Amino acid sequence: MKLSDYAKKKGSSYDSAWRMWNRGQLQGERLPTGTIIIFEDDRSCGENKVAIYARVSSSENKSNLETQAKRLEAYCIAKGYQIVRVVKEVGSGVNEHRKLLLKLLEQTDYNLIVVEHKDRLSRVGFNYLKVLLTQTNRDLEVVNLAEERKEDLMQDFVGIITSFCARLYSLRRRNRKIECLIKCLEENDEISSKTSN
Repeated sequence: MKLSDYAKKKGSSYDSAWRMWNRGQLQGERLPTGTIIIFEDDRSCGENKVAIYARVSSSENKSNLETQAKRLEAYCIAKGYQIVRVVKEVGSGVNEHRKLLLKLLEQTDYNLIVVEHKDRLSRVGFNYLKVLLTQTNRDLEVVNLAEERKEDLMQDFVGIITSFCARLYSLRRRNRKIECLIKCLEENDEISSKTSN
């Protein structure tokens, strides 16, 4: 079957399938026209050692974290992947210092990271992570790829706005607490000066 058909059948992007072909993970041949034909009896996708990465933004969504991880496990089992580890993390998708993600990227005992949506891995810089993984002969598979690019861009935009709004509200809350603390200290100072007079 053609490489593009193989990618559709496996639920991955053409680019991911092409990188797998380039690394020799898929058995097939390149025709003189340049078309890549993958042998249908290929079992190389079953040799994929997979790291599952599931993330939610806050501890309030922790129950969603478990169900997200279970869905990803079921997906990997259905595709015949060998699950090496399951990483579950609570943290913002904009946060660049997520300990569990950084630890996962340092480890090399897998060749594929599976995530449910792009924003579960990172709200910004997703493509940089993909390049990093490619440089280390690993790949990234997104289970729920958006069919339309427009929808994908809109989701990215909404995700970024949501993340920055949360940061802004957090800063406002902190400023209100500081203002309240200063006011209380000033009132205590006034009371102290009146009692000493």
